[in-house]
Amino acid sequence: MPAIHELETKRLLLRQWSPSDHPAFAEMNACPEVMEYFPSTLTRSESDSLASRISKSIAERGWGLWALEEKQHGTFLGFTGLSQTPELLPFDSAIEVGWRLSKQSWGNGYATEAATRALEFAFDELGIAEVVSFTSTTNVRSQAVMLRIGMSDTCKNFGHPSVPVVSDLHQHVLYRVTKEQWRADA
Repeated sequence: MPAIHELETKRLLLRQWSPSDHPAFAEMNACPEVMEYFPSTLTRSESDSLASRISKSIAERGWGLWALEEKQHGTFLGFTGLSQTPELLPFDSAIEVGWRLSKQSWGNGYATEAATRALEFAFDELGIAEVVSFTSTTNVRSQAVMLRIGMSDTCKNFGHPSVPVVSDLHQHVLYRVTKEQWRADA
């Protein structure tokens, strides 16, 4: 098993998941506003299963979609980190930076701060040449984070194969940043 990496920023800890995170994660995944750009909210069982899969992935790789904790109070905020894109997407397999935060934590810059640290880890520690991010065309808040962390819209929108064609969430934007682009903007 590889060593499990934990990352820090001034305000945040990106760490391996704990069973104590599951209740707050389930509450977050049941919130219609948090899940607005996903096909549906998650049940407690679905949320726990997702948290377990994410935790297992981190244990196997040493990195992944880390639990995000506000350091001063130890508050679980959601997750931020890196994952392998699913093969079913209409572009080459890539490493994605992603986030999902509780509604109470929105507007504090946490997604930008944590995603920036995840990109730094991807480029400096993992030696990844390029990182992507994608979301529904209607999710302007996440697209704003993508821009703040130095990503660019590829203008290669795609229909997400896991989202029904009739859904307003079917069309997705694809953002990218290379290590060189990210370093030039840093």
